[in-house]
Amino acid sequence: MSIILGSIADDYTGAADLANTLTKNGLRTVQTVGIPHPSIALPEVDAVVVSLKIRSVAADEAVAAASKADRWLRDRGATHVLYKICSTFDSTDQGNIGPVTEALARAAGGGVVLVTPAFPETGRTVYLGHLFVNGQPLNESPLKDHPLNPMHDANLVRVLARQSQGSVGLVDLPTVTAGPAAVRARLDALHGDGMTAAIADATSERDLETLGEVALRTPVSTGASGLGLGLARAIARSGRASSADAPASDAVRPVGGLAAIVAGSCSAATLRQLEVAERALPVLRLDTERLLKGSDEIAAAIAWAGERISAGPVVIAASASPDVVSRLQSQYGREASGHAIETATATIASELVASGVKRLVVAGGETSGATVDRLAIPAFLIGPEIAPGVPVLRTVGNAQGDMLLALKSGNFGGEDFFGAALAMMR
Repeated sequence: MSIILGSIADDYTGAADLANTLTKNGLRTVQTVGIPHPSIALPEVDAVVVSLKIRSVAADEAVAAASKADRWLRDRGATHVLYKICSTFDSTDQGNIGPVTEALARAAGGGVVLVTPAFPETGRTVYLGHLFVNGQPLNESPLKDHPLNPMHDANLVRVLARQSQGSVGLVDLPTVTAGPAAVRARLDALHGDGMTAAIADATSERDLETLGEVALRTPVSTGASGLGLGLARAIARSGRASSADAPASDAVRPVGGLAAIVAGSCSAATLRQLEVAERALPVLRLDTERLLKGSDEIAAAIAWAGERISAGPVVIAASASPDVVSRLQSQYGREASGHAIETATATIASELVASGVKRLVVAGGETSGATVDRLAIPAFLIGPEIAPGVPVLRTVGNAQGDMLLALKSGNFGGEDFFGAALAMMR
C-alpha cells in the first residue's frame, strides 16, 4: 500500500468525520483503529485515517501514540500528515494539541505548522484567531462546557500558546482570501520570527481550499475535518488521487441482524435526539448515579434489551442533563464519572453484539472509542453520509463478522438522526 495523505485523529468519532469528508471529496479512504496488525488486509486507498484515543490522556502518552502512528503512515508513503483535532479545539492548558503538533513537526524537520479547526459546514469558523460556533464565540456557545475539556477561551492563538513550547502566530482572513501565495509568504514571515505554529482564519470552503493547497506542500498540519476538505480537494486537483470510485457502495451492503443504539453523550443535540427516538423506539435511560455506585444497572439494562430487541431496535442511554453531569462530577470526580459511563456503555454494546446485534449506532466521542476498543474492531470502510460528519462504517477484519456502525460525536446530527441512521443501515 502506498498512500498520499495520512491522518492521525485524536478520537474515533472525529476520525469517522474526517474519513467521511475525504471520501466525499474524492479520496479512497480507510479508517483504522490504531495501527493495524500486519495480518489485516487493507484495501488500496489514497488516504488512511488512524484513529487514536489521545484527546484527554496525558500529553506524553498522546505524543508517543501520535509519533508511532506518524512513522507508520510515513513508511507507507504519506508525504503529508494531518493531525485531526475537534472542531471546538477541545484541550486544556497542558495539551494535547500543542504537544502533539510540535512533536510531529520536529519529526518532520521543523517549520511553521498551519492550524485551524474551521469547518463552516458544521458552523465552526475562525476569524482573527477566534473560534466561533454558529456565529457565537466558543466561550459563549453551548459547546463551551465539554465534560472533559471545557473551553472558556475563544482566542485560539492564546489557547494554543498556553500548551506549546514555541510561539504561535496568526494568518488572518485578509491574507487567506488573498490566496495561497499570500498565505505562504505569511508563514515564511512567521518562521523568520521564530514561530512554530500559526492559527489560520477561515470562514468559507474557499478559504479551506486555499489553506489545504498551502498545507499540502508542508509535511504536517493540524485541524478539523474542514482542513481535510481543503487537503482532499488539493490532491484531487493535482491528479494524484485514484480514479476509482470510493468504496461507499461496498461499505453499505446489508448485513442483517439485530439493531441497537447506545448513547453516552450529554450534549444538547444528543439529548434532543433521544427525545425524538422515544416516539418510535423503546428507550432505557440509565441511572448514572447508580452506575457510579457500582450497582447492577448494567445487568438490568442488558436484560431489558434482551426482552425487546427481537421485536426491533432498542436504545440504551447513559446521557444526562448538564446539571446532573456537573453534580456527579463534583461528587465523584470528573475522571471517575466519565470512566464509569464509558465502561458501562461499552460493556452494554459488547453484550448486545454478542447477542446478535450487527447494526450499531453509538453517540458520544468517548463512548464510541470505548465501544470500538471493547469490540476490538481493527478498521472501517467509509460508506455514505448519514449527517454532516457521520458516515455509515463497515467493519474490516472484524472477529464478529461484518457489521455496520455509526459513530456520532455528541453535537452532530439533526433531531431525527437515530431514525435516519437505522434507515441507512440494513
